[in-house]
Amino acid sequence: MRGFSRLVNQGRFLQAKENYDESRAVVIGVPMDFTVSFRPGTRMAPKKIREVSYGLEDFSPYLQDTLQNKSFYDAGDLDLPYGNVTKSLEIIEQAAKIILNDGKIPVFIGGEHLITYPIVRQVAKKYPELKVLQFDAHADLRDTFFDEKVSHATVMRRVCECIKERHLYQYGIRSGVKEEFEYAKGHTNMNLIDVKGPFLESLEQIKGYPVYITIDIDVVDPAFAPGTGTPEPGGCSSGEILEVVSHFRQLNVVGFDIVEVSPLSDFSERTSLLAAKILREMLITLC
Repeated sequence: MRGFSRLVNQGRFLQAKENYDESRAVVIGVPMDFTVSFRPGTRMAPKKIREVSYGLEDFSPYLQDTLQNKSFYDAGDLDLPYGNVTKSLEIIEQAAKIILNDGKIPVFIGGEHLITYPIVRQVAKKYPELKVLQFDAHADLRDTFFDEKVSHATVMRRVCECIKERHLYQYGIRSGVKEEFEYAKGHTNMNLIDVKGPFLESLEQIKGYPVYITIDIDVVDPAFAPGTGTPEPGGCSSGEILEVVSHFRQLNVVGFDIVEVSPLSDFSERTSLLAAKILREMLITLC
């Protein structure tokens, strides 16, 4: 990425190409877990997801397509000032801005869910009609968390301030405080617990709009994805989320992130492998 020095090489994702200029999508890791409130460790996810990706085939039976003929560039990880949330968000936003200005699709690997906020700020500037799809166990709609406006627990509330009213679609939500559910009634399209059914029902409302998708890995039940910062029992299966992802080809996806994988709690590496497989499907879809 020309003109951007805040990157460090942490390996490359499966079948990533070496030419930035010819790429359609750009992958960037964000090793940040500065506002996590339970288990730390998501800063280690970008490197681990890349590492385990080499255990996957580049062909997708879901999409009947392969990464081999797809053009995407892995730029490495952002070099963030540890503990400085404000400066880190500025760096993330600047990276997203460069990618978008270069006419490419930003694909970010978190990291905590707060990284979605600065990315969406930039994507929404380019696409004023943007709709955001959130797959998550948690509503993330608090206005403040421990008196902080900017946190992994407030991220989707901040996102709502960047996009039009009711342009946020939430799936799989099964955790939150009362104020979040009250806010959702008037401001978002919240779907409780279920993922696949509500998503398929809302497809027609979303088609034709530019779409940003954020997947918090804890939307999946911790039986399938235990390696996450705030596991919440009762989620969908890994098979279900992969089936949902296979439908993203019907949408005009202009940006994507996958967040909240925590390798420290992922001794079997099954969570990182699931994230890598989701990312493989997304890159085939986008490129």
